Amino acid sequence: MADSDMIKLYSGRILELAASIPLTTRLTDPDATVRKRSPLCGSTVTVDMTVQGGVVAAFGQDVKACALGQAAAAVVGGNIVGRSEQEVRNAQQQLRAMLKDAGPVPEAPFDGFEVLEPARDYKNRHASIMLTLDAAVEAFAQVRATQDAQ
Repeated sequence: MADSDMIKLYSGRILELAASIPLTTRLTDPDATVRKRSPLCGSTVTVDMTVQGGVVAAFGQDVKACALGQAAAAVVGGNIVGRSEQEVRNAQQQLRAMLKDAGPVPEAPFDGFEVLEPARDYKNRHASIMLTLDAAVEAFAQVRATQDAQ
């Protein structure tokens, strides 16, 4: 990767987001906990989530990722509380399409992902960017499975 490409990829806004990830305190009694790891780069994200009335009531995350994964976690952390499973799943699908298929930026409230559009060309970074949303979708599935078992 050329130096100019690195500068473009790691823009000031991405670094700002990476430095200010919200909701980084783990929950003490979550409904679900999911740990995801990117096999290519070793980035990991652990998500704790509490769901009430079908929406995220509380969210905590531990992010050990590159700046791109951290920026994605910041966008998710800033917008996930109060969101339904379908809204989170839509954001996941839209972000994946943005990265892999040059699709549009995810819709509000997750529209902050536009900062990661330059990462489209770097397929080896996609998994790290997807970690937090993938973990949140899996956490919703865990909550549903627990509720179904009761």
